[in-house]
Amino acid sequence: QKFLCSNCNNILKKALQTLCGHRYCSACLTWIVRNNKNAVCQKCKEEDPNSLGEESLLAEERAFGDAAINKEISELRVHCVTLGCSWSGIMKDFEEHQSLCEYALIPCHTGCGHVVMRRKLADHLENGCAKNVPVCQQCQRSLASPGHPGNKRIPFHQFYFLCIFFSPQQSHSTSSANKDGCCFSEVGCAFRGSKEKMKEHEKSAVGAHMLLLLQHMRQLQGTLCSTARAAQGFPPQPELSLKNEFVLQQLVREKVISELENKLHVFENIVAVLNKEVESSNLEILAFRRQSELDQNIIRGLELKIAELHRCLSQKDVGLSSLHKSLLFSEQASYDGIFLWKITEVGRKLQDSVTGRTVSLYSPAFYTAKYGYKVCLRVYLNGDGAGKGTHMSLFFVVMKGDYDALLPWPFRHKVTFMLLDQNNREHIIDAFRPDLTSASFQRPVNDMNVASGCPTFLPLAKLQSPKHAYVKEDTLFLKCIVE
Repeated sequence: QKFLCSNCNNILKKALQTLCGHRYCSACLTWIVRNNKNAVCQKCKEEDPNSLGEESLLAEERAFGDAAINKEISELRVHCVTLGCSWSGIMKDFEEHQSLCEYALIPCHTGCGHVVMRRKLADHLENGCAKNVPVCQQCQRSLASPGHPGNKRIPFHQFYFLCIFFSPQQSHSTSSANKDGCCFSEVGCAFRGSKEKMKEHEKSAVGAHMLLLLQHMRQLQGTLCSTARAAQGFPPQPELSLKNEFVLQQLVREKVISELENKLHVFENIVAVLNKEVESSNLEILAFRRQSELDQNIIRGLELKIAELHRCLSQKDVGLSSLHKSLLFSEQASYDGIFLWKITEVGRKLQDSVTGRTVSLYSPAFYTAKYGYKVCLRVYLNGDGAGKGTHMSLFFVVMKGDYDALLPWPFRHKVTFMLLDQNNREHIIDAFRPDLTSASFQRPVNDMNVASGCPTFLPLAKLQSPKHAYVKEDTLFLKCIVE
């Protein structure tokens, strides 16, 4: 049932799906919208008349091509129901078969009123069509009409003599008894075959038969004339033989020309049929092109929507990244003036500091109190200033905070640094009180002030000494206490 049009109830052709979910042939929807103002989906009316809404209104721009159902329909297994035809295949090949099916009944295009099988159209035009009669080019009369003047040039006894050979199907032809051989076998044709092959042979070999007949007539006429004159005691008359030969050749030519004209007329009619089919195909191609343009417009609209969605996703990603950073800060932040900083991959980071790739490291920010100063640590693993290359330098940084306007300045709290021995034996401790005149401890104007602290906090030899456990499993811990 899903393959049927909601309007014509036939197999969907170029299926379109409306906003209400029902499917129509493309041509059916166009016809409905063109002939009905504010057309409403008939299926919606039948299913529930009380639930009709805006989505039940039909419009071509509110429908979209249902590619999935079109693909399913094109792959359906079908067979031709025309009597005598054994074709079977898939639906997408069926329309092409319909235009070529030899068993399909079609009306004769000459307007004679006959309906014939496509395979028999040529025979009908050549042998049975009342409106397909060859016309004499001289007098414009039918060649089939009795008493046509074209026959008056031939004497009766010659016409009767030729009739024996030109009409081999008549009762006076002795060749018709042989059903397997050509009826012109007596004059030299050696063709043999079935009735169908014989008909094709007789149509295609008219010229050859005429030449065989001419040769046979020459022999027969020569024999008759020689016998007659010898019986009367007269010498042969070659002029009479030549005259009869000329008449016979003329007759053969006229017969061949007539046959060719008949076939030309048949071919002209067949070409007319093909021209009509070509015109129909051109209309279908034009419809396909229009549908393709509509599809391209839909595709362009969808591409614009996809681009807009990509922009929205990018904005969402930026927001999520910001939220992730805020969440990470919240998880690591300290609000009591005590901060423990875990530094991993110490060996690699120390090497980066030596080579200058990453000279220093900043810790996450922390607060001296719930609404206190915002600060962080800065460490130079390969030293800075007086300790460069010999010591690890550790500095204290005052940052711009959310509550700076309510806090006293300059910053005057004592700061204690600790490098923890992971065996809990000998921690490295150093402390200092801020220089109240230093710019490092005034209210920050930028994101952070200049760092201040201990340039020679710990000799590098002691940091890496196996006697201590300052670095263990490539990790060290720094602690800061703000009193």
